[in-house]
Amino acid sequence: MFIDIRELELHRLDFDETFQPEVIDFGADVRQRTPLVANGHAELLKEHHGGSKGEVIEDIRLVGSLATSIETACARCLEPVRTDLSRDFDLLYRPQGADAGQEELSVTQAEAEIGYYSGDGLQLEDVLREQVLLAVPLRVLCGEACKGLCPQCGKNLNVEACSCESQQSDPRWDALKNIKI
Repeated sequence: MFIDIRELELHRLDFDETFQPEVIDFGADVRQRTPLVANGHAELLKEHHGGSKGEVIEDIRLVGSLATSIETACARCLEPVRTDLSRDFDLLYRPQGADAGQEELSVTQAEAEIGYYSGDGLQLEDVLREQVLLAVPLRVLCGEACKGLCPQCGKNLNVEACSCESQQSDPRWDALKNIKI
Protein backbone atom coordinates (compact mmCIF):
# COMPACT_ATOMS: atom_id res chain seq x y z
CA MET A 1 0.00 0.00 0.00
CA PHE A 2 1.42 3.34 -1.06
CA ILE A 3 0.86 6.29 1.27
CA ASP A 4 0.65 9.25 -1.08
CA ILE A 5 1.49 12.73 0.23
CA ARG A 6 -1.07 14.32 -2.15
CA GLU A 7 -3.87 12.14 -0.78
CA LEU A 8 -2.83 13.04 2.77
CA GLU A 9 -3.20 16.72 1.90
CA LEU A 10 -6.91 16.02 1.37
CA HIS A 11 -7.64 13.72 4.32
CA ARG A 12 -6.24 11.35 6.90
CA LEU A 13 -5.63 7.86 5.51
CA ASP A 14 -6.77 4.89 7.60
CA PHE A 15 -5.34 1.45 6.91
CA ASP A 16 -6.30 -2.07 7.95
CA GLU A 17 -4.07 -4.39 5.94
CA THR A 18 -3.18 -8.08 6.07
CA PHE A 19 0.01 -9.35 4.43
CA GLN A 20 0.40 -13.08 3.87
CA PRO A 21 3.76 -14.79 4.53
CA GLU A 22 6.41 -14.23 1.82
CA VAL A 23 4.83 -10.94 0.64
CA ILE A 24 7.31 -8.86 2.67
CA ASP A 25 10.97 -9.94 2.58
CA PHE A 26 12.41 -10.00 6.10
CA GLY A 27 15.76 -11.46 5.05
CA ALA A 28 17.24 -14.92 5.47
CA ASP A 29 17.10 -15.05 9.29
CA VAL A 30 13.40 -14.28 9.82
CA ARG A 31 10.44 -16.18 8.36
CA GLN A 32 6.90 -14.92 8.70
CA ARG A 33 4.64 -17.81 9.77
CA THR A 34 1.20 -16.16 10.07
CA PRO A 35 -0.43 -13.23 8.26
CA LEU A 36 0.90 -9.82 9.31
CA VAL A 37 -2.05 -7.70 10.42
CA ALA A 38 -1.48 -3.94 10.53
CA ASN A 39 -3.94 -1.19 11.25
CA GLY A 40 -3.76 2.49 12.01
CA HIS A 41 -3.69 5.79 10.18
CA ALA A 42 -1.41 8.17 8.34
CA GLU A 43 -1.73 11.93 8.49
CA LEU A 44 0.09 14.94 7.14
CA LEU A 45 1.86 17.29 9.54
CA LYS A 46 3.00 20.63 8.19
CA GLU A 47 6.08 21.90 9.97
CA HIS A 48 7.15 25.53 9.56
CA HIS A 49 10.87 26.26 9.55
CA GLY A 50 12.45 29.68 9.56
CA GLY A 51 9.71 31.96 10.86
CA SER A 52 6.60 33.24 9.08
CA LYS A 53 8.09 33.20 5.56
CA GLY A 54 10.14 30.06 6.12
CA GLU A 55 9.93 26.72 4.46
CA VAL A 56 6.99 24.38 5.07
CA ILE A 57 7.98 20.73 5.48
CA GLU A 58 5.33 18.06 4.95
CA ASP A 59 5.92 15.24 7.42
CA ILE A 60 4.00 11.98 7.37
CA ARG A 61 2.95 10.63 10.75
CA LEU A 62 2.07 6.92 10.97
CA VAL A 63 0.29 5.65 14.06
CA GLY A 64 -0.76 2.04 14.35
CA SER A 65 -0.07 -1.48 15.46
CA LEU A 66 1.01 -4.77 13.94
CA ALA A 67 0.84 -8.42 14.91
CA THR A 68 2.31 -11.58 13.38
CA SER A 69 4.20 -14.73 14.20
CA ILE A 70 7.76 -15.28 13.00
CA GLU A 71 10.31 -18.06 13.03
CA THR A 72 13.99 -17.56 13.82
CA ALA A 73 16.85 -19.91 14.72
CA CYS A 74 17.65 -20.82 18.32
CA ALA A 75 20.87 -19.08 19.36
CA ARG A 76 22.29 -22.34 20.75
CA CYS A 77 21.08 -25.26 18.61
CA LEU A 78 19.85 -23.48 15.44
CA GLU A 79 16.45 -25.24 15.56
CA PRO A 80 13.52 -23.06 14.42
CA VAL A 81 11.74 -21.11 17.17
CA ARG A 82 8.35 -19.50 16.69
CA THR A 83 7.79 -16.09 18.29
CA ASP A 84 4.61 -14.02 18.38
CA LEU A 85 5.19 -10.32 17.74
CA SER A 86 2.91 -7.44 18.59
CA ARG A 87 4.00 -3.83 18.37
CA ASP A 88 2.49 -0.36 18.48
CA PHE A 89 4.19 2.41 16.55
CA ASP A 90 4.03 6.19 16.25
CA LEU A 91 6.45 7.24 13.49
CA LEU A 92 7.39 10.46 11.77
CA TYR A 93 8.75 10.61 8.22
CA ARG A 94 10.22 13.77 6.73
CA PRO A 95 11.03 14.42 3.04
CA GLN A 96 14.54 13.30 2.20
CA GLY A 97 16.84 16.31 2.05
CA ALA A 98 14.59 18.49 4.21
CA ASP A 99 17.30 18.71 6.86
CA ALA A 100 20.14 19.20 4.35
CA GLY A 101 22.19 22.34 4.56
CA GLN A 102 21.63 22.80 8.26
CA GLU A 103 24.59 23.32 10.49
CA GLU A 104 25.95 20.10 11.97
CA LEU A 105 24.63 19.72 15.51
CA SER A 106 24.19 16.88 17.93
CA VAL A 107 21.01 14.91 17.32
CA THR A 108 18.31 14.89 20.00
CA GLN A 109 16.41 11.72 20.94
CA ALA A 110 13.31 12.99 19.12
CA GLU A 111 15.30 13.69 15.94
CA ALA A 112 16.86 10.22 16.05
CA GLU A 113 13.39 8.74 15.63
CA ILE A 114 12.62 10.58 12.39
CA GLY A 115 12.64 8.56 9.19
CA TYR A 116 12.83 9.94 5.67
CA TYR A 117 10.81 9.37 2.52
CA SER A 118 11.62 10.29 -1.06
CA GLY A 119 9.27 11.19 -3.87
CA ASP A 120 5.54 11.40 -3.35
CA GLY A 121 5.23 9.19 -0.27
CA LEU A 122 6.21 5.85 1.19
CA GLN A 123 5.29 2.19 1.08
CA LEU A 124 3.51 0.83 4.14
CA GLU A 125 5.22 -2.53 3.53
CA ASP A 126 8.66 -0.90 4.02
CA VAL A 127 7.55 0.64 7.32
CA LEU A 128 6.14 -2.68 8.54
CA ARG A 129 9.29 -4.57 7.52
CA GLU A 130 11.39 -2.18 9.59
CA GLN A 131 9.05 -2.42 12.59
CA VAL A 132 8.98 -6.24 12.54
CA LEU A 133 12.78 -6.43 12.34
CA LEU A 134 13.06 -4.01 15.26
CA ALA A 135 10.67 -6.19 17.29
CA VAL A 136 12.62 -9.43 16.71
CA PRO A 137 14.46 -10.43 19.90
CA LEU A 138 18.24 -10.32 19.59
CA ARG A 139 18.66 -13.79 21.09
CA VAL A 140 15.99 -16.48 20.91
CA LEU A 141 16.25 -19.85 22.66
CA CYS A 142 14.13 -22.93 22.00
CA GLY A 143 14.19 -23.48 25.77
CA GLU A 144 16.24 -22.46 28.80
CA ALA A 145 17.64 -26.00 29.04
CA CYS A 146 18.88 -26.01 25.43
CA LYS A 147 22.28 -27.75 25.29
CA GLY A 148 23.22 -26.30 21.91
CA LEU A 149 25.60 -27.80 19.36
CA CYS A 150 28.81 -29.69 20.04
CA PRO A 151 31.67 -27.32 19.18
CA GLN A 152 33.74 -30.19 17.73
CA CYS A 153 31.33 -32.32 15.67
CA GLY A 154 28.30 -30.01 15.39
CA LYS A 155 25.71 -32.51 16.66
CA ASN A 156 22.60 -31.12 18.31
CA LEU A 157 23.14 -32.11 21.96
CA ASN A 158 19.40 -31.88 22.65
CA VAL A 159 18.79 -34.78 20.25
CA GLU A 160 21.84 -37.02 20.77
CA ALA A 161 25.02 -37.16 22.79
CA CYS A 162 28.36 -37.13 21.05
CA SER A 163 31.62 -38.89 21.86
CA CYS A 164 33.82 -35.80 21.54
CA GLU A 165 36.28 -34.92 24.28
CA SER A 166 34.46 -32.54 26.59
CA GLN A 167 37.46 -30.45 27.59
CA GLN A 168 39.65 -29.81 24.59
CA SER A 169 42.63 -27.65 25.44
CA ASP A 170 43.47 -24.47 23.64
CA PRO A 171 46.83 -25.02 21.85
CA ARG A 172 47.87 -21.44 22.58
CA TRP A 173 48.27 -22.38 26.28
CA ASP A 174 50.35 -25.55 25.69
CA ALA A 175 53.67 -23.78 26.34
CA LEU A 176 52.53 -22.83 29.85
CA LYS A 177 51.82 -26.44 30.86
CA ASN A 178 55.56 -27.13 31.25
CA ILE A 179 56.19 -24.31 33.71
CA LYS A 180 56.78 -25.56 37.27
CA ILE A 181 55.97 -23.36 40.21
